[in-house]
Amino acid sequence: MSRKGKVLVAMSGGIDSTVTALLLHQQGYEVVGITMKTWDYATSGSSRKETGCCNLDSFNDARAAAVQHGFPHFVLDIRDEFGDFVINNFVEEYLAGRTPNPCVLCNTHIKWRALLKRADAMGCSHIATGHYANIRQENGRHIVSKGVDGNKDQSYVLWGLQQDVLSRTLLPLGNYRKPEIRQMALDFGYPELAKKSESYEICFVPDNNYRNFLKHKVEGLEDRVNGGNFVLKDGTVVGQHRGYPFYTVGQRKGLEVAFGKPVYVTAIIPETNTVVLGEEEDLHKTHMRVIQLNLIKYPAISDGMEAMTKIRYRDPGALSNIYHEADGSLKISFYEPVKGIAPGQSAVFYEGDDVIGGGIINPLTP
Repeated sequence: MSRKGKVLVAMSGGIDSTVTALLLHQQGYEVVGITMKTWDYATSGSSRKETGCCNLDSFNDARAAAVQHGFPHFVLDIRDEFGDFVINNFVEEYLAGRTPNPCVLCNTHIKWRALLKRADAMGCSHIATGHYANIRQENGRHIVSKGVDGNKDQSYVLWGLQQDVLSRTLLPLGNYRKPEIRQMALDFGYPELAKKSESYEICFVPDNNYRNFLKHKVEGLEDRVNGGNFVLKDGTVVGQHRGYPFYTVGQRKGLEVAFGKPVYVTAIIPETNTVVLGEEEDLHKTHMRVIQLNLIKYPAISDGMEAMTKIRYRDPGALSNIYHEADGSLKISFYEPVKGIAPGQSAVFYEGDDVIGGGIINPLTP
């Protein structure tokens, strides 16, 4: 065995995960590559060719890199466990009037656990991924912090990882910027990989059209929910919509109602198939509640702790205080109103570059 140990590397066939595997191999780790098949379009209602991380070309790209550099590569089919958990949750959240973040759920409950299970079977001490973030050990905790490339930082989607998982995870790209990774791909002899475009779509949603996906997955959904009311915050009915699951908080386009000024979805009430509309100022809130908390930097947080809170991946964050509620949830109080708090999305708390922890924004957001 290598002096540095044996590591199982998640390889999607893309530039980031491939460079991750080659970097670790170059550094003296005994690398085993693994590509996880999470989904296929044959069961999604799409007739188009598979693209992204779950197609044959990606599998072949990952395998070719492994073979060329002399380390083993395997394909792991986790479609059943992925579908039962991630996709079912995705559908259920929209039917509950919330906006889910399936990538966070997949990282937390599926990908990392699936990797660790196979790492144990193969005698690997660690797993590695191509995420742009860092992990360090401090005061007996394994702490996630932002990657140095602010445009690529992915610490936000890792808030759900627990300490036992973090203790065995390597993130080699955290101290690099994307242009450096592209240059590394060139240096390793992969000019096509260096130019490979990135996909920001949800891997199991064809054409990134979640509405069509929901219609395919839930038989008769369109007939059940079509024709609900658009209402103002005072209850005034101002039109009919296509069904509450097909709207998200903060949405402005595609509402098919005319007011002579911009209006936005400000709330969704699934029990009555109602979508509430309002002006932009109605999207600004000073408080929210968070459930399903996972703490990373500290084993506990004090009441009133100050943190920079992000409510979506590209959110720069807003200064806030965190308070404990009697029911175990957290109340987040922002110093200034923030726009577009969407139930179902992740709230992630930062102290400088470090992730304190995170949770799911509660549908009962004030």
